[in-house]
Amino acid sequence: MQLVMLCAGRGSRLPKKFRNKPKCLMLLNNKNLLSHNEKFIKSFKKKIIVTGYRSYLLQKKSKKYKFTYVINQKYKTTNMVHSLFLARKKITSDVVIMYGDIIFDYKIYKLLKTKKNIMPINKNWFENWNKRMGLKKTLKDAENLFQKNKFLKEIGTKIKKEKLPKYQFMGLLKLKKKTYFNLMRFYKKINNDKIDMTSFINLCINNNKLKISVSKSSYFWYEIDTISDFNFAEKELKKNKK
Repeated sequence: MQLVMLCAGRGSRLPKKFRNKPKCLMLLNNKNLLSHNEKFIKSFKKKIIVTGYRSYLLQKKSKKYKFTYVINQKYKTTNMVHSLFLARKKITSDVVIMYGDIIFDYKIYKLLKTKKNIMPINKNWFENWNKRMGLKKTLKDAENLFQKNKFLKEIGTKIKKEKLPKYQFMGLLKLKKKTYFNLMRFYKKINNDKIDMTSFINLCINNNKLKISVSKSSYFWYEIDTISDFNFAEKELKKNKK
């Protein structure tokens, strides 16, 4: 397997003081997000990082990980799906896709070591999201995720209060090499370089372009989109160390 890490964005929902560098270099408890996931990143011999915003800083700060760098020159007007397929010329095996703004338990690595297309999904998401942003914002920010017979059936649609999903996508998935290139061809066909990742995955499922298993997890996972996410993750990580 090889790792493709998506780190082109600007972190536009964070306060200005955080936006002087790529989001994955943000310091959280005196460690940047890359360092928090160091054991996971170093588990891959081949690793690609797709950069964009202030890419020179990321290349300077991440030399020790021995990434192959791909630059999304259109990071201001495109989304992570576009970044993902910019890596196509570097793909030589099955692909683990990782968002650059998440921190998670290294044990999730073992869930990805399979020959199947697989998406780890989080069981404890609602408790944590409700703590960090409250119910109203959770309902607005979270997305539907439905599975049946261990396969993903729907993702990325808006949730309703009366029917909260049991699980949430964590910004991690594994695709077989053949699947990656099949989805790349579908992406070119739809001609929408602004589509977000979960909407794209959902579209692929609905058009029978993707069949992906889910793996339910209760391992810790935090995503950093806003200042409330940042503050919550700092507190929770300190608890985990005690």
